[in-house]
Amino acid sequence: MAGFKLKYLFFDSPKVVRAVDKSTRKVLSKFGAFVRRTAKQSIRKRKKTSAPGTPPSSHTGLLKRFIFFGYDPQKRSVVIGPTRLTENNRGEAPSILEYGGRTTVNSGTKKTRVRIRPRPFMGPAFEKEKPNLPSMWKDSVK
Repeated sequence: MAGFKLKYLFFDSPKVVRAVDKSTRKVLSKFGAFVRRTAKQSIRKRKKTSAPGTPPSSHTGLLKRFIFFGYDPQKRSVVIGPTRLTENNRGEAPSILEYGGRTTVNSGTKKTRVRIRPRPFMGPAFEKEKPNLPSMWKDSVK
């Protein structure tokens, strides 16, 4: 009988697994929200172009408005970042702003191929919030 009761003291107990899964979802969702907020706050709404190496300027507000986060229960991870902007063929804009690259710019009737230098906003937001992650885990499993 004593061996049977000891089984419930191990970490594979369904109750313990559920508690860990719940706290993982809660902590990673909170972390995703913090990174999202930091990234959105770094993007300034102005007409002037930002300097390379600094967060991009938001001319229309689309980039700032379409940054999301979501918890993936299968991988037990959180995905944070902008969605693809498909209006007027701007689907590649968020990744080109983050990492730099070449794209085509439409100015009236003329199309021009341009090179965009990186203006990271998600990476710096993640790095800024990363030191806070261990404290979020403290006492999270109940």
